[in-house]
Amino acid sequence: MNYTQLTEHERYQIYALLKAGLNQKEIAKNLERNPSTISRELTRNKGLRGYRPKQAQQQSDDRRSSAYKARKVSDEIHVKIVKLIRQDLSPQQVVGYLKKHENTSLHHETVYQLVYNNRQEGGDLYTHLRIVPKPYRKRYGHSDKRGKIKNRVSINDRPDVVDRRNRVGDWEGDTIIGKGRKGALLTLVERKTLYTVIRRLTGKRADLLAEAAVKAMVEMKEKVKTITFDNGLEFSAHESIGESLEANIYFANPYASWERGTNENTNGLIRQYFPKDTDFNEVSDEDIQFVMNRLNERPRATRNFKSPNEMFLGQRVDLLAN
Repeated sequence: MNYTQLTEHERYQIYALLKAGLNQKEIAKNLERNPSTISRELTRNKGLRGYRPKQAQQQSDDRRSSAYKARKVSDEIHVKIVKLIRQDLSPQQVVGYLKKHENTSLHHETVYQLVYNNRQEGGDLYTHLRIVPKPYRKRYGHSDKRGKIKNRVSINDRPDVVDRRNRVGDWEGDTIIGKGRKGALLTLVERKTLYTVIRRLTGKRADLLAEAAVKAMVEMKEKVKTITFDNGLEFSAHESIGESLEANIYFANPYASWERGTNENTNGLIRQYFPKDTDFNEVSDEDIQFVMNRLNERPRATRNFKSPNEMFLGQRVDLLAN
């Protein structure tokens, strides 16, 4: 797999995982990066007060800026870049997509410069770039008052093959809660392909979540071998899910969100469209499907710029068509 620069989002992940006590090897595994990449990042971008993601990103940007001279692109390439940015691809994803499918080589700084120039001229391309939030840590430092889930099976008992990501069928699941706990989404992500399923929850009861999960996945249950959930009581009807989908259900350790890093990262991508002040009762099913499609059609740097649709369904959408 070709090397790609660490993104700002990954730098915030590194910061959060360091705070959680993970070592460099564990962080590399969570981010699907070579351990030498993490070691180099901490060596080059660590300040006097330790590793700080905003400072690390600025140092990286400064080094690239001093070494890089912008080059002009043709009108044809300019149009393609704009079309991809408007579909919420990052500059790195734009570069990877054009190289893979259009035989066009660019530096991602060229794309950033184009977006910057567009903003200076009053354009709105910058609004399609992801704003990286500070890492959100759920309930850390508090006693666990969520109760116990009956017959839960720990992630520690999950087969090693799941960690290797060399087969399709191992999923991670979580919920995204709306503002004031108004409404929620169920999110499920396949670990190998990053294929994402998003469903609205009609209530807070565990049986309603189980019903939504089964309904979302029953037609693809041959591609569901395991699901690893968060420890919330909303997943206490897990046995119903496992029985209906003929899948094994596991639970991450309490307060160890990095054990479901794929799902946590995907929830961050979803928050690009549904910020923390979103009332999901006012979000349409069409809006949810739109976001699901956007994520599944997006080329992923960690998957050699293949999209989840391409890997999971064998279908690729031409993002430059029409």
